[in-house]
Amino acid sequence: MIQVICPVCGAALAPQGAAWRCVQGHCFDVARQGYVNLLTVTQKHSRHPGDTREMVAARRAFLDAGWYAPIAKTLADLVRRFCPAAEAVLDAGCGEGYYLSQLGWIPERWGIDISRDAVRYAAVRDRSAHWLTATAAHLPFADGGFDCVLCMFALTAGAEFFRVLRPGGIFVQVLAGQGHLPGLKSIIYPAHVEKEKMLHPALPGFGLLHTQTLRFSFSLPDAQSVHDLLYMTPHVWRITKQGAEALAQTAQLTDTAEVIFNIYGRQEAGNLLE
Repeated sequence: MIQVICPVCGAALAPQGAAWRCVQGHCFDVARQGYVNLLTVTQKHSRHPGDTREMVAARRAFLDAGWYAPIAKTLADLVRRFCPAAEAVLDAGCGEGYYLSQLGWIPERWGIDISRDAVRYAAVRDRSAHWLTATAAHLPFADGGFDCVLCMFALTAGAEFFRVLRPGGIFVQVLAGQGHLPGLKSIIYPAHVEKEKMLHPALPGFGLLHTQTLRFSFSLPDAQSVHDLLYMTPHVWRITKQGAEALAQTAQLTDTAEVIFNIYGRQEAGNLLE
């Protein structure tokens, strides 16, 4: 059983009725949807950190339409292959819960995200998993409890992932490749120059066990789907007025996804984090 720890004092948290409490008296209410908000004021970088409600709704609509189903299938296949006996998995940066919900055979599934709106949607999507509003930079879990940590298009907190993984555990990193969504980019960035990406980063405490690239095309049939695609990417934060106007006139879009899957193994004594 995964041990959740208090984000204030580090003591063990335990559910008591409609709240989680620690021995120091810190209390965190269980929301109506079933998730718990463990994101403290000192861990926030804004009043409402993470994805907005509009972004989360767009991601849910896009993913539920099946456009990224090949990513979900590849993820499930790799977890089964490299962690076949997994008892507990953590999705760090879970968004609205789509990818973690594909791993239903794993008994304990935990998802955290800094966006309360995202976690609220996730808790409604899959009531058999555990959902927390929290930051990957300070994971609210005791050491060594998880067999597998996922990071789906989110920031990698390598030291924290290492800490919460058990010996022999794996970290699954999923990144957008160099050729990801060229069609969308050509519309919103007329003079876009692609920056070189580090697709297989070295992570202290981990060894790269496997990497593979998934490419597939998809065709969005209407303007709403195109809008949803934009709003589930980081490009929504960077789009210019000109780019937004061009996208608003786009009624259909055929594009290509290019996704990198990196499987890292937690290295043991003699190769630990310094």
